Amino acid sequence: MRENFGSKIGAVLAAAGSAVGLGNIWRFPIETGRNGGAAFILIYIGCIFLIGLPVMLSEFVIGRSSQANTAGAYRKLAPGTQWKWVGRLGVFTGFVIMSYYVVVAGWTIQYAWLALTNQFAGKTAEDFPVIFSQFASNPWQPIVCLVIFVWLTHYVVVKGVTRGIERWSKVLMPMLFILVMGLVIGAVSMPGAKAGISFLLQPDFSKVNGGVVLNAMGQAFYSLSLGMGCLCTYASYFNRQTSLARTALNVCVIDTLIALMAGFIIFPAASAAGYHLQSGDIGASLLFITLPNVFQQAFAHLPLLSYVFSLLFYLLVILAALTSTISLHEVVTSYMTEEFGFRRSRAALVETVTCMLLGCICSLSFGPLQNHKLAGMTIFDLFDWTSSNLLLPIGGMFISIFVGWYLKRELVKGELTNNGTLRVRGLRVLIFILRFVAPLAILGIFLNQLHLF
Repeated sequence: MRENFGSKIGAVLAAAGSAVGLGNIWRFPIETGRNGGAAFILIYIGCIFLIGLPVMLSEFVIGRSSQANTAGAYRKLAPGTQWKWVGRLGVFTGFVIMSYYVVVAGWTIQYAWLALTNQFAGKTAEDFPVIFSQFASNPWQPIVCLVIFVWLTHYVVVKGVTRGIERWSKVLMPMLFILVMGLVIGAVSMPGAKAGISFLLQPDFSKVNGGVVLNAMGQAFYSLSLGMGCLCTYASYFNRQTSLARTALNVCVIDTLIALMAGFIIFPAASAAGYHLQSGDIGASLLFITLPNVFQQAFAHLPLLSYVFSLLFYLLVILAALTSTISLHEVVTSYMTEEFGFRRSRAALVETVTCMLLGCICSLSFGPLQNHKLAGMTIFDLFDWTSSNLLLPIGGMFISIFVGWYLKRELVKGELTNNGTLRVRGLRVLIFILRFVAPLAILGIFLNQLHLF
């Protein structure tokens, strides 16, 4: 018998956990710093609710109406058609992302350990790039951390939907929120934090252009985990009493709040330490080079607070990454369970071992395999570029078109209203967005990512 989430709050927290991840705590501050602060945030919020919410609702409709894994969903809803490849693309996308995502997730374990053992104390700005470079290029240390992270994910997924994913979502998401709130309070209370707070609250629309809008849409898409099969898979576990519209709205609100609060951790702390992230001094090294130094400088005269703040921050990042890897793992696990008849334990083990092997190769691309490149990119960069620039936007575009044009409107209405028991307004607006606005917006993101637009 197919499992369902046992409660409404469990469904919301699981779906929110899928959306909340490194995209909120790492990528959102990077994009905010590069694209004008508060002005970017306002555009980003608009994109979340104009584009992200309708596409999320589409994934929910597909998942719950089919009661199947991402690949099986399209096969059931569009039998005998080529739409099945959209579902398979979602499974493949989730698999590719999981394979390199666990590399960065493993790094968070190492940095939590460094914070716990107080190895950041006394380090200068010149020390942190060396620490990261030596660790990332090491042939075995990052792999050990990666393996630990993958097995943590495996432990949750192998327990099943109710006893594993839902139960741990109810634990991990409140913990994550408590940590975020505590870190926000600490960051905005720092002397010198005012400049960072102002950057996040005072919009400068003179910096807004078409590129900023496209970047905001891309970040909204990435942050909500759209197009990678996670939300469709989780929606297939929703029961018939779950309100899809309310759940999607709750997930969007939670995801946006976490992203905003991450900004209120990083930018005030950076300004207190004398960093100006909005000037462009920001990049992929944010989590592992810039921020450890920021926390040391911000609490230069209060070493105990520096220790606590650093430790709590990296625990937060671990929790955010874990909630995402659980959902990515489940995409492939449910696919193998339902399409090939594997027991959950066997399917989860196959995904875990395969992910570890590919993850190890991606990890080694920072060390022994760094000179082995395809199309000028290391294996890690190739996985990242392919999923972010090709697979995600293509998948999202076809999801919108499938629900907007292919599915019967009666089916969509029935899912959104729980067969007439709920009142949901704006169905015509939703269909219009899915037919015209979302595909064109996603196409713009796609061309922008390829530097063609």
